[in-house]
Amino acid sequence: MSGRALDAISVTFAGEEAAANTVRRKRAIFHHLLERAVEQKVFAFNPLGTIKWKPPKAVTAVDPRTVVNPTQAKELLNAVPRVGRTRGVRLKAMFACIYYAGLRPEEAADLRVKNCTLPESGWGLIVLEKARPQGTKRWTNSGETHESRSLKHRAKKETREIPIPPALVAILRDHIKAYGTAEDGRLFRTSRGGSYSSSAYSYVWQEARALAFTEAQVNSPLAARPYDLRHAALSLWLNAGVPAAEVALRAGNSVEILNRVYAKCLDGQRETINGKINNALEE
Repeated sequence: MSGRALDAISVTFAGEEAAANTVRRKRAIFHHLLERAVEQKVFAFNPLGTIKWKPPKAVTAVDPRTVVNPTQAKELLNAVPRVGRTRGVRLKAMFACIYYAGLRPEEAADLRVKNCTLPESGWGLIVLEKARPQGTKRWTNSGETHESRSLKHRAKKETREIPIPPALVAILRDHIKAYGTAEDGRLFRTSRGGSYSSSAYSYVWQEARALAFTEAQVNSPLAARPYDLRHAALSLWLNAGVPAAEVALRAGNSVEILNRVYAKCLDGQRETINGKINNALEE
């Protein structure tokens, strides 16, 4: 039975091979379900331990082909307001937070005016307190698809400070001046005060790509998802020489994960390493 179950979670409903991360997550859920059955005396033992099965390897490193350079990022952000009547102009600042501050989309979705220090000139500061992931109404305490939760990999009430460049400060100041905030202080909301669904802002993103990119770029992995703006931000910081510990602190990652995930996005490292090897060989 367990073997057939593992085969079942390895494919999609369409019968195609499922993504590695999806398979590993479903396998973990299945394991915990069986452990619960053992605790309830339904099973004498967890049968998964007797099955030889290797989960598919998940791709953990960022594909360098998805990472935009600063010029491409600005072109994309400038294209966003041209999408739709109101949705695009309301979302530009949210996408800008993902790029300039390295926020996760769910972190940007819960950003509030009280979290932002936005001086008239110079660098500002974002102090993140919560994230606003999208879920299913059955699994949220509020019964809504979006609700505020603690930051990823952080304890309850723990915050994260992120200095933000003048370009983002100006964008946020303009956004607040034009659209104000929601009743709870959120910066990014629909015209009716709700939260944007992932499908809604992903649609705007794809339309912006079509406006800003060539046909070849549109058909490539370049900035295929809004999340790729975060990858571009962290890659930029690392390539600019910001210490990995500081990048990890701002991004909410560990240094270990940062080095593993962004190893392929560090321009110029190969030439530096090759030079060191060459110097050693000539000694």
